[in-house]
Amino acid sequence: MNHWELGATEIAAGVRSGDFSAEEVARSALARLESVNPALNAIVDFQAERVLAAARAVDTARAAGRGAGVLAGVPVTIKVVADEAGFATTNGLRLQRDQIATEDNPLVSHFKAAGAVPLGRTNTPSFSLRWFTSNRLYGSTRNPHRAGLTPGGSSGGASAAVAAGLGAIGHGTDIAGSVRYPAYACGVHGLRPTPGRISYFNASSPVRGIGQQFMSVSGPIARSVADLRLALEVMAQGDARDPVWVPAPLRGPATPRLAALCTHPAGMDTDPCVVRALEEAAQRLRDRGWRVSRVDDVPPLREAAIEHVYLWMGDGFDSRWAKALKEEDPGALAALAGQRKQVAGMDAATFSDARTRRMTMLREWQLFFEDYPVLLMPVSGELPFPDELDMGDEAAYRRVWEAQVPLMGTAFVGVPGVSVATGVEDGVPVGVQVVAGRFREDLCLDAAADIEADGFKPRVVDPAF
Repeated sequence: MNHWELGATEIAAGVRSGDFSAEEVARSALARLESVNPALNAIVDFQAERVLAAARAVDTARAAGRGAGVLAGVPVTIKVVADEAGFATTNGLRLQRDQIATEDNPLVSHFKAAGAVPLGRTNTPSFSLRWFTSNRLYGSTRNPHRAGLTPGGSSGGASAAVAAGLGAIGHGTDIAGSVRYPAYACGVHGLRPTPGRISYFNASSPVRGIGQQFMSVSGPIARSVADLRLALEVMAQGDARDPVWVPAPLRGPATPRLAALCTHPAGMDTDPCVVRALEEAAQRLRDRGWRVSRVDDVPPLREAAIEHVYLWMGDGFDSRWAKALKEEDPGALAALAGQRKQVAGMDAATFSDARTRRMTMLREWQLFFEDYPVLLMPVSGELPFPDELDMGDEAAYRRVWEAQVPLMGTAFVGVPGVSVATGVEDGVPVGVQVVAGRFREDLCLDAAADIEADGFKPRVVDPAF
């Protein structure tokens, strides 16, 4: 087997034991990148000599007995929204192509300290605004499963890379589903942690608006739940540069193995393939000792999705609209235009009301999790969209928005969730979402692991185009 086919857990074990070197893994990853990435455009910036130098440093540390780290030699990718010294933090913008970072974001530092080898920088839509991945700086990223299918967004480059064997772990960010949806679209797994779980700071950029701070998180994307768990352990370390990091334990108190199943949350017209995936995932949980109860609905979700837009797009909307006009990116302009009537000119009272309602809704969700520690529901109401669907007419945009209510609503209240790949049908990935209470990523991962154990296990995809 090629090294690029291995998962992070397997690579780290192999490097630490001496079965192979980090440099061998890096050379294999670079060869895969050269072979596959031109068709995908998932990785948009990399420096081969830096990759090899980082791998050699891991091998040197191991040979000297200093320890190679829990991610020894594991190739990881970093989304272009996070500072990595020596690279531009572009956020998919031509306006930021010369914004070169001089220090690493905390999550990059933690990856490196654990022995991981940054392989390259992954693509995102301009401003990371869409569930599709294209921009005028780098172009479009393609889904390795099928041409014409969205790779998701905004971490579309990260998920396409992981799916195609360009790194074992991908860094993504999620403010409205931007880890979970591209993982779903590309047939891999993605974790959105609780805000405050993973340290984040970009010295190259202004601090994000208050609305975004409440909801934006970084999270890992991988081909196995075990690799998600390993990546979270590394990424969740603290850093003094992030004052909102929370030193919460990664394993919470024991809870009953109870789960709720909701196939049509908020009255969604869920695609039958998604419903079937949810039913099968629920049965896998039952087979492994969970009690799964069907519920007709969940705490406020559609209302939360509507309020989410105020904090996500409304905070600083006018300045972002002006910058999007300057960037001249049609995708960003379409995304902003789709919500302009709702949020343009939002005043302090509206913003304050949204924050108040957020706390009320979160309380309802936390009480729900007292009865059902885990919730199984759709990632999206539809199978992965045709690429650029949101660029159609107003009806197409609303169709996209409606399907993504489970992503936005959970992001608004700040609960963790895992997108679990459960299969591929006619070249189209399908999956489910596991959600739990704040800082209970462990429960999300436990349930996800049981769904994965007797079911679909993502493997590297060779693009068929």
